[in-house]
Amino acid sequence: MRARSLGLAARRPAYLALAALIGLCSCDLAPDYVPPQYVLPADYKGSGPFTVAHPRDTLPRGPWWEGFGDALLNQLEQQLTADNPDLAALAEQYTQARDLAAEARSQLFPQVGANGLLSDNRESRHRLFRSPNSTAPLEEPSNEILATASWEPDFWSAIRNGTRVQKRLAQASAASLASARLSLQAELASDYVALRGLDTQEAVYRASIAYYQKAVQITTQRFKDRIASALDVARSQGQLASTEALQSSILASRALLEHAIAVLVGANPSSFSIPVADESRLAAPAVPVGLPSQLLERRPDVASAERQMASANAGIGVSRAAFYPNITISATAGFQDSGFNLASLPNALWTIGASAVLPLFEGGLRRAELQRSWSLYAQARDSYRSTVLRAFQEVEDGLALTLHLQEQTQQQATAVAEADKAQALTLQLYIGGLTNYLDVVVAQETALTARIVEVQVQVSRRQAAVTLIRALGGGWSAADLPTEDGVLPFGPLDYTDSDHQQRPDGAGQGTQAASKPP
Repeated sequence: MRARSLGLAARRPAYLALAALIGLCSCDLAPDYVPPQYVLPADYKGSGPFTVAHPRDTLPRGPWWEGFGDALLNQLEQQLTADNPDLAALAEQYTQARDLAAEARSQLFPQVGANGLLSDNRESRHRLFRSPNSTAPLEEPSNEILATASWEPDFWSAIRNGTRVQKRLAQASAASLASARLSLQAELASDYVALRGLDTQEAVYRASIAYYQKAVQITTQRFKDRIASALDVARSQGQLASTEALQSSILASRALLEHAIAVLVGANPSSFSIPVADESRLAAPAVPVGLPSQLLERRPDVASAERQMASANAGIGVSRAAFYPNITISATAGFQDSGFNLASLPNALWTIGASAVLPLFEGGLRRAELQRSWSLYAQARDSYRSTVLRAFQEVEDGLALTLHLQEQTQQQATAVAEADKAQALTLQLYIGGLTNYLDVVVAQETALTARIVEVQVQVSRRQAAVTLIRALGGGWSAADLPTEDGVLPFGPLDYTDSDHQQRPDGAGQGTQAASKPP
């Protein structure tokens, strides 16, 4: 019994040393990370009739652009996701961020290697400190087989915090990729809405040109009958020519928009075209805004800024760990022989050692690095706050635009109806000789302007819906963000498909662009 007690007493220092080692390895010098909490309003200032009482009534998950009810727009959005080169480049940045996280994590594990050496060596007879009477051979081969291992115990969590830095930056890159995808999708939708608006405007100009051509015929006939003057003919022909010029300008603008859409979907503008639609059938979708408290969970740019702030917080722990000793344990074992009898036990060799490096004086280097880490964290925190404020501004802007453009659409429809009525009455009065042609020109210009403004207001209303959807995150959620461990592309012992690039899920990968959508 006494012998057993003595054995336990003899092993107690080893147990205490092991416990101390475990305690040191769990020492984390990074500050406790707590994201800033903001006092958010109960509702949006410009929500008006768009106030949503049910917190779960938010933007639907999935393709938000389907709310516009246009099959070609749906196809173009899918093509953008697959073939846009800018999106594919950002996906590669996310891939690189994931690989950097895997590189940082690798330092947590022992580094094991093997090498072999075959050499034939000769030394100079007159080398330094060689005795003239030495009988040692001048030439001798040396063959080695060695296995090496080294491990840096993460006593101060420098490696773990460095890994957290890269993991959180990879999460920020994933959120930035989602934000860029949403931005490009919104840009495509806005351009497509504008293009269909130009189609409608061109149809208005075409109808007006046909109407003005009849007016030219009327004034010309009246001039021949000596009822009207040449001034009336000149005014009617000038009105027709100026409207034809505006039509040409619309066609040029449409061509530029079509080229921009081609680039967005990864197609060559020279072989890409969108069929003309005289009347836009795009719907103006109702956008449920949800509650302000949900916005921070629905914006990928906010999530990216928050992850960058969390990464900077972990970076402080890395800088703090630099003030403490850096310990490395290494071991080497193998066989060495002047011939090829390497497997012989007498030719075995091994070495085990540990090294420790403690900074004593470096001219303020460590302190400067720590101070810079705190400044980087403060910068990331301020950037996060700025992103949050900008997010609420964009939502409020979208709500204000949507609300006022809805009212303007109704008002402009009334203006168009009255302008058309005035145009028809004025022409009848002119034919009856009760007014001059100047009144007809004014009425025609007023009617044309009213119809064009009506189309522009409808386009602005649909584009405002796109802007509001983008401001609300486009159906994205913080649940879509990969976890810290989820960003790692593979495990430490995973060597499958090592010759192939592993791309993140959902990244645009296509390179072949469709030449012309059906």
